[in-house]
Amino acid sequence: MKGCIKYQKNKICVIIAFFLTFVSIAQSNIEIIQYSAEFVKDNEISLKNFRGYEVNTLYMSKASKLFAKNKVKYIPTIILFNNGEEVFRVESGISLKLPENAVESIEEQIEKIIESKF
Repeated sequence: MKGCIKYQKNKICVIIAFFLTFVSIAQSNIEIIQYSAEFVKDNEISLKNFRGYEVNTLYMSKASKLFAKNKVKYIPTIILFNNGEEVFRVESGISLKLPENAVESIEEQIEKIIESKF
């Protein structure tokens, strides 16, 4: 009986390790980029909530080509990429302020991406 319990524990550990590895791989394909400018720095959101993902804040003065390439019209703007493809965008609009639910919206989209990989 003891061997059976030990086997079950090992089996669960293997399943958990597999799941964590899979989630880690799924996360590695997700990138969150905040496009901004120095004069709206106070309106940016903290990307610290998105640990485990590749995150970046780019400024217009230093990355204008990427702003043009990704057709950023408003600052700040946050774009969620999966495998290099844009999957979701949150824009500030003319108010120069991101919506209050920006973080929650991004988190929902990330969950959808991860769920779609199962």
